Amino acid sequence: MRRAFVSDNLQQANLLIRRALLFVRMTVLYSRVHPHLAMGWLVRLRLAAKRLASLRAFGLGAIFGGGFIAERSFRQADRIRVNDRIRAREIRVVDEDGGQLGVMPPFEAIKLAREKGLDLVEISPTADPPVCKITDYGKYLYQTNKKAHEQRKHQKGSQLKEVKFRPATAEHDYQVRKNQIIRFLGEGHKVKAMIFHRGREMAHQEVGRAKMNRLLQEIADHALVEIGPRMEANIMMALLAPKRGGGAPPVKPAGAPSAGQA
Repeated sequence: MRRAFVSDNLQQANLLIRRALLFVRMTVLYSRVHPHLAMGWLVRLRLAAKRLASLRAFGLGAIFGGGFIAERSFRQADRIRVNDRIRAREIRVVDEDGGQLGVMPPFEAIKLAREKGLDLVEISPTADPPVCKITDYGKYLYQTNKKAHEQRKHQKGSQLKEVKFRPATAEHDYQVRKNQIIRFLGEGHKVKAMIFHRGREMAHQEVGRAKMNRLLQEIADHALVEIGPRMEANIMMALLAPKRGGGAPPVKPAGAPSAGQA
């Protein structure tokens, strides 16, 4: 059945290759005389190339330079070598507690693992020699997937926020934006603070710089300055990162009476 499947795909591949060569000739021919007709042949050539690529994905990898792609697995569980699938001549072995057991052939390490009712898992295949660990394979997969999930969650949760000012931003608006920056930093986000200059404001950049310096001084307990402050075209910007141990203080809602007015 497998042989018949490959034979059918070979016939289709040969037909598509002949069609593609015809499309190339017609495209070159018409490109000099009728460019609009050449575009039609170019579209047909692209469709033939897509069909050819689909045949490659369904079992003709050996013909087009590689193994059978349909037989390759991209699951993490199949990429990790375990027990008899480990092919290195010598490996460095680590026990379940992290202790070094030395360098030995894989069959000896497998024997030690089976005596403990565990598996031999290749955890660092690129090392010289490869590093393998005696552990429970199911537990190792669970911990690896959990760690990868936590990393993706952290990457997704951290974002770059932008807060914009003007050199003439009023005091109330300035305080609102400053509290936004503190809140973003407290949530673990990076913040790009920007002061936009327009028209004649470019001639008095010291006003915007003074406002930026004031902002950085007032949020110094919450932010680390990664970049800036510096001018980019008409924008003075600074890139801020959360400071460890710094949290966002509770922001007083607008209109709430102060302590002196209570």
